[in-house]
Amino acid sequence: MLVSGAQGAERSEAHTAPAGGSAGAAPPAGTHWVGTWAAMPQLTEPGNMPPAPYTQDGTVLADSTLRQTVHISVGGNHLRLRFSNAFGGAPLPITRVSVALPMDGRAGVSAIKPGTSRPVTFHGRASTTVPTGAQVVSDPLDFELAAGSNLTVTAYLATGQQSTAITSHPGSRTTSYLLRGDHVEATDLAGAASVDHWYFLSGVETWSPARTRATAVLGDSLTDGRGSTTNQNDRWTDRLMTRLRTDRRTADTAVLNQAAGGNRVLTDGLGPGGLSRVDRDLLVQPGVTSLIVFEGVNDIGTAPATPDAQKDVADRLIAAYDQIIMRAHAQGIRVYGATITPFGGNQDYDDAAGHREATRQRVNGWIRTSGRFDAVVDLDRAARDNDDPRRLRPDLDVGDHLHFNPDGYRVLGDAFPLDLFVNRPLPPGFGYN
Repeated sequence: MLVSGAQGAERSEAHTAPAGGSAGAAPPAGTHWVGTWAAMPQLTEPGNMPPAPYTQDGTVLADSTLRQTVHISVGGNHLRLRFSNAFGGAPLPITRVSVALPMDGRAGVSAIKPGTSRPVTFHGRASTTVPTGAQVVSDPLDFELAAGSNLTVTAYLATGQQSTAITSHPGSRTTSYLLRGDHVEATDLAGAASVDHWYFLSGVETWSPARTRATAVLGDSLTDGRGSTTNQNDRWTDRLMTRLRTDRRTADTAVLNQAAGGNRVLTDGLGPGGLSRVDRDLLVQPGVTSLIVFEGVNDIGTAPATPDAQKDVADRLIAAYDQIIMRAHAQGIRVYGATITPFGGNQDYDDAAGHREATRQRVNGWIRTSGRFDAVVDLDRAARDNDDPRRLRPDLDVGDHLHFNPDGYRVLGDAFPLDLFVNRPLPPGFGYN
């Protein structure tokens, strides 16, 4: 039987309308979906799995409630959630989900503000199953969300995931809570176990006016926030987010932190390599108009400290940056390159002969002078010790001579000119290469 497009759309809408909604109703006022928070999905390492009894032989989070908080960039009146099973070894059955405002608006707390909890649906139903290797986006939900606020997401898994290969973001720097039984609507989770990881949740989107947009960040632990303060949201991306909100020209710009500790551009490590995940984590994120590339130190630091190996990694890194630029430009996305910050004195990456430092200087030289990036942000210059440019400024160093303390991340976030994020048309011929 032939069905016209209009009839098909009408039937689909009637089928998926949430309980209490009206089929065929106009969408809420706005223009498009924009990502307001994101975390890079990756395979969970054994040391980052939920603690016993939430991880058992072949099953994770059976009959368990998971409560997590995330930090929102731009606000809105309507939201939807993304759950990822990209690395799961079995389908991910989610029984119930709710969103709420956390108690006192704080990150990493187990309690929610009474009266703010709202159920989330999927195709009009309370439950969903995320296929292996896939993601699921929830139905739109009317929910008031202020820019720069925290959001609590609570999920209950009745049967759990029937595999110990699960998807998470271990470097949350935010505390999550686990409790046996269905406590999705509970105001607090008394007696819950706590972990500083996010599981399954990979994105929050808001329905936003046309001027709202997002910048995505490709990065490693320097962007994921190693050295920042748990539950304080003081990574450099958080600092940039705050600055963007203070300027009316950029207040409608979200920041999507798609970084992971130990990540590399060229090869898989802790999470898939940057070049292999650029489409999933960056280019198809809703509302992205710019991309920041601040990654490469782990490629340099894990390659052998020999002239040949370092020449090879520099050649390949430069070619990878060029590929990322071309692929982003084809989607109408501007790309901003950030220079690689110093690691002199780090016991794992610094070498006595200076081969890795020479590679860092060569790669940074290309970032600065090639003209391939739409703009360059010189984080190396902002963070290096002027008396010893191979090293970080001592007052910014968390202590390992590679990662930053919160003051260091503030300096990085302050190094980005806000003019880069002002909404402006693309020039003629943009995207040719």
